[in-house]
Amino acid sequence: MVHQLSRPFDAENDILLGEAGGRVEITWYVDYTCPHTRRIRDVLRRSPARFGRDGASVAVRFILPHDDEDGAAFAARAACAAHRQGRFMDMHRALFDVPPSYSTDKVEELARDLDLDLDRFRADMEDADAKLEADRNSLGDTSDLHMPLLFIDGRFYEGAWDETSLIEAIERPLGVRLSLAGNDFFHWAASAGLVLILATLAALVVANIGWHDAYEELRETDFTLMFGARSFALPLEMWVNDGLMALFFLLVGIEIKREFVFGELSDRDRAIMPIIGALGGMIVPALLYTAVNYGGEAAHGWGVPMATDIAFTLGIMALLGNKVPTSLKVFVSALAIADDLGAILVIAVFYGEGFHLTQFLIACGVTGVMAVLAIGRVYNRMPYILLGVVLWYFIHESGLHATLAGVITAAVLPSRRPADGRSVAMQAAAIVDGEEDTENMNDSAVRRLQNAVDRLREPGFHLQEALEAYSNFIILPLFAFFNTGLLIIGSSFSPFAPESLGVMLGLYIGKPLGIVGIVWLATKLGIARLSSEISWVQMIGAGFLAGVGFTMSIFISSAAFEGGQLESVKLAVLITSTAAAITGSLILWFAPKIGGKAE
Repeated sequence: MVHQLSRPFDAENDILLGEAGGRVEITWYVDYTCPHTRRIRDVLRRSPARFGRDGASVAVRFILPHDDEDGAAFAARAACAAHRQGRFMDMHRALFDVPPSYSTDKVEELARDLDLDLDRFRADMEDADAKLEADRNSLGDTSDLHMPLLFIDGRFYEGAWDETSLIEAIERPLGVRLSLAGNDFFHWAASAGLVLILATLAALVVANIGWHDAYEELRETDFTLMFGARSFALPLEMWVNDGLMALFFLLVGIEIKREFVFGELSDRDRAIMPIIGALGGMIVPALLYTAVNYGGEAAHGWGVPMATDIAFTLGIMALLGNKVPTSLKVFVSALAIADDLGAILVIAVFYGEGFHLTQFLIACGVTGVMAVLAIGRVYNRMPYILLGVVLWYFIHESGLHATLAGVITAAVLPSRRPADGRSVAMQAAAIVDGEEDTENMNDSAVRRLQNAVDRLREPGFHLQEALEAYSNFIILPLFAFFNTGLLIIGSSFSPFAPESLGVMLGLYIGKPLGIVGIVWLATKLGIARLSSEISWVQMIGAGFLAGVGFTMSIFISSAAFEGGQLESVKLAVLITSTAAAITGSLILWFAPKIGGKAE
C-alpha cells in the first residue's frame, strides 16, 4: 500500500526550512530523540542549496514516540515556541547539537543561549500541543511506517537513507518516475483484475473483427525446445496453459502453504470457518452441475464451477473500500485460498491425460530429492527451481496435469519461521560498525548484509516476491488472451446446453448457496463462529463474488473439454462471472444500509 498524507504540504501552517514554492515538496516528521532522524537531517539541510530556491521546499512536522523517556515532547514544543519568535532554525540546530535527552530546564537553557524572550517562550510552549496533535493526525495510520518519516510530494519515502538515493527521489529522473508509477499501479488491489479484463477484451476483439483464423493459428503455433537429436514441442497455447501456469500454481502453492503454516489457516479457530465455506462453495456447484448433466457426455465437467478467481474477487472487494469490513476480506481471502487448494486437487486427480508409470516414478524420484534437500535445510532456492523444471517435464510426460509440478515444488520448499527482526538489525549494525569506510563497504560486508536481510523471511517468500508481478501482469493476462478469444458474433452458444447451463447454475447459484448455507449451518451447530462485523447480507454478497470463476474455471474447462463444448463452457464462465461480480458488488454496496449482523 502506498501511504499518502491525510493533510498535504501546507506552506501557510507548516514550519518551513527555507522558502515555499519549490518544485518538490518535502514533509519531514521530526523526533529530536530519534537517531535515524538525526542522521538524515544533514541531507535535508543541504537540499535547498543543492536544488536552488525553486528546487525543494521542506516542511517540518513533529511526531512523538509512544514511550517518551528522553523528552521528545519538550524538544518539539521548544522548536514550535522558537518559531513564533522567528528563531526556529536556530533552535532546530541547537536541539540537534546537544545529546538527545531533553527537559524543561534543558530547553529553557537553549532558549537563553539564543536570547529568546523566556516568558513568551514558556507561554508558547504551553500552546504548542495543538500543533503537535495536528501534525500527528496528518499522518493517519502509521502502523506500517518507520522512522525517519519523510514524505516527498505527499508520498512516503521508502527508499534507502543514503544521500544519493534521497537526492534521486527528490530530483525524480525518468527511471524514478516510472518506478513510482509502476509501484502505484502494482500495489493497487484491483490492478491484476484490470489487466485480466483488458487481456480478455483484447482476445474477444481480435476473434470477432475478422482475425479469428490468425488468432487460432497463433495459438496452435508450435514452440520447440531442442537438445541434440531430442526435441520437445508444444503449441504456444499449451506452453502458456501447462508451462507458464505452472509458475502461477507455484505461487498459489506458496501462498497456501504460508497460510497453513503461519497465516489465517494456521489457527484452527480462524481456519475452520473459511475451510467450511470453501467446501460448501465447491460441493454445491459440483452437485448442481452434475444434476443438470447426469448421464450425459459432459458430466465430467463438474469441476468447472467449483473454482474462485482470487485476483478478481479480492480486487472487487478492494474497490468497494469501507463498504466491506476487514473481517469479511480476511474470510474471503482464506476461503479463496482453501478453494484453490481444492481446485488443484481436482485438476491433478480428475483432469490428467492418460497415465505413464515410468515417467510418474521418475517424477516421484525428483520429488524425493527435493524433499531430502528440504529436510536437510537447504534454503538456497536455485536447486528447487532447477529440479522443479525437471519435475514439470516428467509430470507432463506421465499424463498428469503439468501444473501439478508447481504445487509440488511449493509444498517441498523448506519452511521456517521469519527471523527475529531485532537480532537481524543488530547484526546489520555490527557489520556496518565493523567497516572502516562505510561509504565504500567491501564486497564481503555487503554479502553478509544481504544474507542477514534475506533471513528475515522464508525462502518461499523471496521466490514469490520475485515472480508475483510476472504472474499477475504477464502470465495470467497471457492465459486470458490465449483462452478467451471466443467467437461471439455468429456464435452457436446456447445457455440451455447442459454443459453451459450446469456451469452457469453452479457459479451463480451454487457458489453463494453453498458458501452461505454451510456457514449458516456451522454457526447454528456451534461448529464455528462468524465475526460480529459481518452481516448475513454481506455474506451473501461475498458468496456471489466467489462465483467469479474466470481464470481457474477456464483453466479447468480447458482440461475437461475441447472443440465446440469448450467454446460454449468458456463463454458460460465469462457471462456468469460478470453477472456474479455485478450482483455481489451491488449487494455489498447496499449491505450496510440493510444490516442484519450474523449471530
